[in-house]
Amino acid sequence: MSRHLVAVSHGTADPAGQARVQALVDAVAARITVPVSLAHVDVQQPEIGAVLASLAEPADAVVVPLLLTAGYHVHVDLRRIVDRLPDADGRIPALTGALGPDDRIVDVLVRRALDAGFVRGHHRVVLASAGSSDESAVQDCHQIATRLADRLGAPVSEAYVSAAHPRVPAAVGTCLTRHPDRPVMVLSHLLAPGFFQSRLRSEAIAAGASIVTPPMLGLWGPVPESLVDVVVDRFVQHAPAEAVPGRVHLLR
Repeated sequence: MSRHLVAVSHGTADPAGQARVQALVDAVAARITVPVSLAHVDVQQPEIGAVLASLAEPADAVVVPLLLTAGYHVHVDLRRIVDRLPDADGRIPALTGALGPDDRIVDVLVRRALDAGFVRGHHRVVLASAGSSDESAVQDCHQIATRLADRLGAPVSEAYVSAAHPRVPAAVGTCLTRHPDRPVMVLSHLLAPGFFQSRLRSEAIAAGASIVTPPMLGLWGPVPESLVDVVVDRFVQHAPAEAVPGRVHLLR
């Protein structure tokens, strides 16, 4: 059976964010031997339903959400779309889980912290996520914060740009109130540049944060290989062996 990877981003109007997501998809396409398409659930075109409907065999597609947590878009929006596309045999496109929580996401966050000058025992750390009204998405963020704290050997506070609490300014303010002599580093748990990253940065700085890191994909430069690994692994769960050269080394 042939397969087609359809990567689905949230979508952004920010050209830099669009370029970074496309760079991730291009890096994934270089790793596998089947076609790769990029679609979106909001803001950008083409939207996911149209991309799937354009395929010769939509049921052979593997839909991989380029989302860090499995909130409403994964559980409701994408599920509803794939369920509407059964073929004559009742098969529908495969829908994988979100990219996180995953230890390789933590790897990227640790690298961001170290590159920004993190010093154990000196910086207070806030992990800032997009936020969701879906409790499972909030729990995913909590898992990432817990794993990150273990890796850094320092407490990590959680914060959200929208929908969940505490919000970024409140979390930064709490850190400064409790430890006014220690600078606050805000780690961006967002995938790419865009509206949320800009809002996160401006709110964190206004609240007194000393450092705000770039999003997971960065602002330029090579795409983190760890993120490519996660996307490919999500696809591997539903792909024929010949689609991913060296797949035995990716599964972990």
